[in-house]
Amino acid sequence: MELGGCFVGLRPPRNDIFDMKLRSLPAILFLAIFFFYPLARILALTLEVSVLTSANLLLTSRVLSFTFYQAFLSTLLTFLLGLPAAYLFARFDFRGKSLLRAVTAIPFMLPTVVVASSFNALFGNRGWLSFLFPLSSFPQPSPFTLILLAHVFYNTTIVIRIVGNALTQLDPRLEAAARTLGANPLQVWTQAILPGLRMPLLAAGLLVFLFDFTSFGVILLLGGAKFATLEVEIYIQALQLLNLPLAALLSLIQLLCTLAFSILYSRLSAQMLVPTAPRPSTARRPRTLVESIYVASLCFLLSAFFVLPLLALPIRSLTRLEADRGERGEVQYGLTSAYYSELFVNRRGSIFYVPPVEAARNSLTYAGATVLLSLALGFPLASALARPGRVERILDPLLMLPLGASAVTLGLGFIVTFNRPLFSSHFSLLSSPLIIPLAHAIIALPFVVRALQPAIAAIPERLRHAAATLGASPWRVWQNVDWPILSRAILSAATFAFTVSLGEFGAATLLARPDFPTLPVAIARFLAQPGGLNYGQAMAMSTILMGVTLLGILSIEKLRLPGAGEF
Repeated sequence: MELGGCFVGLRPPRNDIFDMKLRSLPAILFLAIFFFYPLARILALTLEVSVLTSANLLLTSRVLSFTFYQAFLSTLLTFLLGLPAAYLFARFDFRGKSLLRAVTAIPFMLPTVVVASSFNALFGNRGWLSFLFPLSSFPQPSPFTLILLAHVFYNTTIVIRIVGNALTQLDPRLEAAARTLGANPLQVWTQAILPGLRMPLLAAGLLVFLFDFTSFGVILLLGGAKFATLEVEIYIQALQLLNLPLAALLSLIQLLCTLAFSILYSRLSAQMLVPTAPRPSTARRPRTLVESIYVASLCFLLSAFFVLPLLALPIRSLTRLEADRGERGEVQYGLTSAYYSELFVNRRGSIFYVPPVEAARNSLTYAGATVLLSLALGFPLASALARPGRVERILDPLLMLPLGASAVTLGLGFIVTFNRPLFSSHFSLLSSPLIIPLAHAIIALPFVVRALQPAIAAIPERLRHAAATLGASPWRVWQNVDWPILSRAILSAATFAFTVSLGEFGAATLLARPDFPTLPVAIARFLAQPGGLNYGQAMAMSTILMGVTLLGILSIEKLRLPGAGEF
């Protein structure tokens, strides 16, 4: 520290730096034991000679081909809707624009079981369209079509945000110069606009493809084993056929593909530079009849596509349709709250039955434990990453690796690793309810660190040292300096972890005990069972889960620091 700069440029003493690194050690050990070690066990299983049979290789080739095929079609359809929508939000101003933009972003943050239930409530055998329109006049979409539509429903907001933001940053003088030189609208697009959008288009396409490639809940609930991707086949081989070596081989392939896509996306994101000019938004009201028709028709299409499934779910949970019949076969229809009241009743009196309200209580308990664990691990880790050094630059990309591994692969790793007794011959971690919060903490930890890190980095060190110089104890320094800055970020991080745990489906499907299911697992079970009552209860549980998730999303948006940006 130089003289004359009492607090400016002041760095923590060496002991403080060592203490920060030491406090991040629990998170490093946690990742090593519950993430890297299970992945190593999966890799060890794939080295068995028995897994490399012609039948397994043929199955792997078929599943991998279908995974790429459905991801490519889904990405293409997402661009068919997302590009016109991105141009709409970037170049035009209209009433309800902010609301419509927010509505398009909601599906991306909803749990997969909620999205699957929404499309089931709208397009399924017991859905609204099959009730309003007979099968002869309105053919029901195939399961594969529903899968593609659900992927578009999920990922359109990625194209809108990445490509739309790039469009707003393009220098308008490029387009004006092209028109001055006599270019027609097509030439303006191909010669003035598209060159600046090349990297954003590639990045958005790769990110959409990545999410479609790793899709699990939507495909399992809307398509089933007939449309098995890598994720679904891992679930089938591990849980239904108990073929752990083949499931491990599929998991390794899935992980390698996902990491390759993630690395490529990171490199593309670093190159997403477009010509910019310091100017306000160029969005304007439509001036011609063609522009007015374009804006009105696209607003109607986006509203119908994104709002109808979200509305169909809660309305269906409160309605008996003609497809729901009583025990004697009589038709029952109209408004009802029976599906919600039945969540508390064991109608069959089975000792193996778990009431849906118990599943909801389990999810809340798991989510609370996930919040405590992820905050306890994430806060010291975020403190270390907020003041980066050589170790932190290595640790930061390692922390992001759980985002590249699917939850299904993580669940399989837990099954392979923790199925042996720990402290006695009668106890294993896999049979304990603790396994769910541990898996969810792995998934939530990157979100928690990313929510806390900007706030911790924003705390001026000179304020801490000034308070200490004036005689404040470490607790008073934390109370008067750190807490006012960190309180919103901590609440936001806790909400992130709570929401992620509450809606997580992939790992919970493999790890949840039959007597301790989570809410998403219970929804999937009820959707798979026949009967109008089971279907209605699934709709009711999905509506509750959607409502809680939306509250979490709104809380995160309200608590997020203004300068923190998006995750």
